[in-house]
Amino acid sequence: MTGKLFGAVSVYGLLIACGIMLAVLLCGREAKRLCLPPDTGIDMVLWAIPAAVIGARIYYVIFRWDVYSLSPVRILYIWEGGLAIYGGVIGGLIGLAVYARRSRISLFRLLDIAAPALILGQAIGRWGNFFNGEAYGRIVRSSFWQFFPVAVFADGDWHLATFFYESVWDLAGFALLWRCRKRTLHKGDVFFLYLLWYGAGRAVIEELRADSLMLGPLRVSQVLSVLLCTASAAVLLIRKNRPEDRPDKTDRGEGS
Repeated sequence: MTGKLFGAVSVYGLLIACGIMLAVLLCGREAKRLCLPPDTGIDMVLWAIPAAVIGARIYYVIFRWDVYSLSPVRILYIWEGGLAIYGGVIGGLIGLAVYARRSRISLFRLLDIAAPALILGQAIGRWGNFFNGEAYGRIVRSSFWQFFPVAVFADGDWHLATFFYESVWDLAGFALLWRCRKRTLHKGDVFFLYLLWYGAGRAVIEELRADSLMLGPLRVSQVLSVLLCTASAAVLLIRKNRPEDRPDKTDRGEGS
């Protein structure tokens, strides 16, 4: 795979652009349903996406500092790859927190709006890994399993198609969040459900990866996934028996 379309256009970049457009549409639709200001969906994306890219890059560089310390200027070469999803989630959350404060809209409400779009974007973005020949898993020795979608041929060997596993898991997560978004009782529940679902899948799939970011003997994303999954499950259980949230002025950008 060359990762190029018609010899010039990056397939990964094209998929990211599609994910952003879908995020604008989905966030705008949810904002309208919740009677938020008309431009809320677009504003969310404008604040979250740049912060997410910066966060994704910083996260990756931190855990690959042994490489970037030799040539720090390469930190700016994002076209070479090196964006970590969890860093993007952290960066996007910070961007939305700033926007929530400026717009006086509940941050949890914004996170609930963003969560379905985020996990759908992740499902689409994982196919960029396919075209780039990355994010695959361990070598598959048995010829019986050497076929897609179980495995993918890369770097001269058949590897577990972990990018595909995660894409399917994320797509199922989108269906779950989209179905549950109107049934939750508390602001933030959809976002915590996202962390629970994505964390559970990522914790398992990361164990199969061949290119994990490591901190000593630990797979960073796997450890973080387990922690977020556990914390989110605890929050949702604690909230389960609490009274339903009532709409307040911050949902409509009317707070002080």
